[in-house]
Amino acid sequence: MKTDLSHLRADFPILSRLIHDRPLVFLDSAASSQKPVQVLDAMDDLYRSRYGNVYRGAYTLSEESTMAYESARSTVARFIGTSPNQVAFTRGATSALNSVAYGWGLNHLGQGDTIVLTLMEHHANVVPWQMVARYTGARLAYTPFTADYRMDLDAFEGLVDGARVVAITGMSNVLGTIPPVAEMAAMASASGALVVVDAAQLVPHVPVDVDRIGADFLAFSGHKMLGPTGIGVLWGRMERFEEMEPYEGGGEMISDVQLESSTWASIPHRFEAGTPPFVEAVGLAAAMDYLDSIGMQTVAAHDQELTTLALERLAEIPGLTIYGPGNATDRGGVISFTMEGIHPHDIATILDGEGIAIRAGHHCARPLARTIGAPATARVSFYVYNVPADVDALVAGLHKARKLFDVT
Repeated sequence: MKTDLSHLRADFPILSRLIHDRPLVFLDSAASSQKPVQVLDAMDDLYRSRYGNVYRGAYTLSEESTMAYESARSTVARFIGTSPNQVAFTRGATSALNSVAYGWGLNHLGQGDTIVLTLMEHHANVVPWQMVARYTGARLAYTPFTADYRMDLDAFEGLVDGARVVAITGMSNVLGTIPPVAEMAAMASASGALVVVDAAQLVPHVPVDVDRIGADFLAFSGHKMLGPTGIGVLWGRMERFEEMEPYEGGGEMISDVQLESSTWASIPHRFEAGTPPFVEAVGLAAAMDYLDSIGMQTVAAHDQELTTLALERLAEIPGLTIYGPGNATDRGGVISFTMEGIHPHDIATILDGEGIAIRAGHHCARPLARTIGAPATARVSFYVYNVPADVDALVAGLHKARKLFDVT
């Protein structure tokens, strides 16, 4: 491989584990990535030496925690090319997408309005819009994809005409497809639609500049990009944030509370009700610093090289069907597949016996699974700590599965 990141593996303690007496081969980063010691240490330091509830205390620990929290916000802003006051911390991408659906959708959608989604969406970018459509009388329309698993832009162009909301994935967690999000956002904006991007798979793997994407809101999670669980980000254009109501109420997100009404704090704090996940935010910032030290262009190149290798090697296995673009240059490091005569869950179980962790199932994308005619697939996904030897182990494990099931 041209991009050798094998030296990074020493930063991930979990990779030294043996699973069923075999070295761990972790190929499920699309579900949740592993954490380097730099992230673990940053969170541990805050808990051990600087922990105090943010904003609420006029004492040193609280002030230090508050400074760490707001510094994390600035780090996130730099990472995606924006300003800190456009970064709201959430519990994850799902929470961020729900915040937009309820905070903006309930107040701006009405009977007969159209919400355009795609058949590639994760449930987190489908179910909230279904619920809001039920409350408001809006209707849902879904953009199909082509036979080669790319977004059908002709169909999309027809659907967005007159739409009020367009919610699209930045990268499919099943197919690996990376749609032309900026082009789609421009088409949707020209029609006057609000553009929401689920970037949970995109931000961890490629350089992202939110202004260049052209969306109104963009959501992603920390745990898929070497950070902890329980922390996510909602980025929004300021004018769109101002149109949006908080969908959670409570402490800290208010300016004042009277007996009959309340007024909100400034943006983005009005969208951060309760004690925020400030230790997790520090962990996310450490993860972003770690990725920056590698370089996101390098991260993307590494993903592409491993994906190219895996696509070539998997194509050698008889009876194996891959779902997603065949060319790694326009897809992410996610490969979903089925094997003739072996259920995906059996594949995953056999591979686990070899120390290899993969995902099997519908991957929280049931409409997509039905569309491709595969209610369940096996899925492998790569990140910075994976190496070509992991692909070798995967292929060897799949050949073992074929032998165990006597598939010829």
